[in-house]
Order: sequence, then structure tokens, then C-alpha cells
Amino acid sequence: MTISIVELWLPILLSGLFAWIASALIHMVIKYHNTDYKKLRDEDGISNAIEKSGDDVGFYTLPHCADFNEMNDPAVQARFKKGPIAIVTIMEKGLPPMGKLLSQQLLFFILGSLLVAVVGCLSLTKGAQGLEVFQLLFITGFFGFGWASIPYSIWFGHPWLVTVKYLIDAVIYSAVIAATFTWLWPAAV
Repeated sequence: MTISIVELWLPILLSGLFAWIASALIHMVIKYHNTDYKKLRDEDGISNAIEKSGDDVGFYTLPHCADFNEMNDPAVQARFKKGPIAIVTIMEKGLPPMGKLLSQQLLFFILGSLLVAVVGCLSLTKGAQGLEVFQLLFITGFFGFGWASIPYSIWFGHPWLVTVKYLIDAVIYSAVIAATFTWLWPAAV
């Protein structure tokens, strides 16, 4: 017997909330992400240089190539060899708007749980065995919450240890979401 996405509204909301709580515990209690970023030696000088540049909020590369073909230019190659090579994100001034950011993170988890539920609806039926529900939705959640972090180490220089931590986060979020769906999966009528 097929299952409707509407029948899964409670596990979608609860699993999103529980994953959000797990994220809060990871970042505020366990804190293993605290070592993900390093302090620049000349933070004030670099901060002043960025402020003086007048660059707007955005995502920047250094050296910048608008087109990959520019990599053939000896002058561009020399800039890469000389360094530094960096990816810089300039954000709005002021303290992070935590209410807005936490709300967006909660929405991220709820929408992720919705996508996991869609896979469940397409693949499982009412009364599916708990292990079957858990396995499918765990794997789906892992791909949704973790796998996409790998290219950040491949292309953007994120340390592999940071990516491993994000994959650990994805395992935790996926387990929480899959367990919630398993707990609340509709029984066969």
C-alpha cells in the first residue's frame, strides 16, 4: 500500500527539529568544529586591506581568473606561483544574525527531511519493516546532508579533516532522521 507525503508530515517536522538539535549539540556542546578555521597572523592588516579595497559582500578568489583559459597566460601562472592563493567570503558587517541563521538551519533540516520522505514514499509502503525504513532513509539522508561536502576539499582547499567532520555530522543527522521516520512510519491498515 503506497504512502502519501502528507501522511509523513509529523516525521518530517520532528526529524528536521531533531537534526537541528543534534547540530546545535555538535556546535555548542561537543564543539569539534571549533578547530575548522585558523586565525590569520595579520588579521588586522588583512581586515584593513579588505576594508580599504571597498569590495562588496561576496565570494572572491585570489588570484582571480574569469575564464579557465587565462591559466595559459604566463602572468597569471606567475601570480599563482607567487601566491597567496585564497578564496575569500566577505559578509555583512556586524555580529552574525543568529536568529535568522538558526531559523534558516532549521528550515534546511526540515526541507532535507521532506526530500528524504519523498524517497521513502517512492520506495516504501505502509507497514514497511523498521530496518528497511531506517536503512533506505539513512542512506538517502547521508547523501543529502554529507556527500556534497567532498568537492569543497577537492576544489576549494578545505582541509580533508574538516570534510571528514562534515561527513560525521551527516551520519549523525541521517541516523536521527532515519530513526525518527522509523519510529513514526505508518503501519499497514
